[in-house]
Amino acid sequence: MRALFVEDGRLSLVERPRPEPGSGEALIRVRCAGICSTDLEIVRGYAGYRGILGHEFAGEVVATGEGVDAAWLGRRVVGSINVGCRACAVCADSGPEHCPNRRVVGIMDWDGVFADYTRLPVANLLRVPDGLADEEAVFTEPLAASLRIREQVPAREGERIAVIGPGRMGLLIGQVLARSGGQVIVLGRRLASLALPAQLGLATGLVNDAPDGRFDLVVEATGNDQGLAAAIRLLRPEGTLVLKSTYAGNATVDLSPVVVNELRVVGSRCGPFAPALAALSLGEVVVQPLIDGRFALRDGLAAFARADEPGVRKVLLFPG
Repeated sequence: MRALFVEDGRLSLVERPRPEPGSGEALIRVRCAGICSTDLEIVRGYAGYRGILGHEFAGEVVATGEGVDAAWLGRRVVGSINVGCRACAVCADSGPEHCPNRRVVGIMDWDGVFADYTRLPVANLLRVPDGLADEEAVFTEPLAASLRIREQVPAREGERIAVIGPGRMGLLIGQVLARSGGQVIVLGRRLASLALPAQLGLATGLVNDAPDGRFDLVVEATGNDQGLAAAIRLLRPEGTLVLKSTYAGNATVDLSPVVVNELRVVGSRCGPFAPALAALSLGEVVVQPLIDGRFALRDGLAAFARADEPGVRKVLLFPG
């Protein structure tokens, strides 16, 4: 099969043996996959990953391993990305997301989905509703990550919320938080970057024009030092900062205001797939306008170049 393979910061289209599903696993033909900011940062060196890249996908089960119900065959599916050991106390208590022995699809010790085929435990799979297109279902993973914020930070009446970064994640986060109540504004550095969030019905503004100490909750979704520094500046004392970015390198930011203003800092990663699928099926979150490119897998290098252009949101890959 064909696959996009990353090693030492180099991305290449290679031929690899088709994976075989193990016990409790399914072999999935990838129908659609999405390039996210984490994928771009892995190519730059984040996480030190070597293997097939990618973790956002919609696919079809074409084979199953031992112990898997044959009813899975032919189903369209999406899959959560953390593969836990299922034996430790962490897995038993809260799931695989923080299992000390976990593997993470396309990020850590488990080949990803930028390929003709991938494999996953059926415990990670959810069926895609019949009325939901592949191009929408592929947003399940990042939308679930957006929903995770409300699991960690419950909504409060009259809450003033800023989402910094009107990009791939920021536009999903903005829609999710607007649905949950509060006064939400999406902030960017350029007026042009605010056109799409405004089209989606979100309030917008330039981050440099936003006053200090105005917000109760700020979500940082830019993946750069400037965004993090702005998030700290915009929070009121005892406000909450949610970090939603992963990136290669080290941030250089003055953290003194975090101490002086007693800010609460929340790291936020993976979230619930079932509510994300439901929201997509009901049209509660709009994703089609976020798509800025569609490429065949064979043109994967061009797809990554497109995804890395300033202002580009979601780029999709189609192995078929």
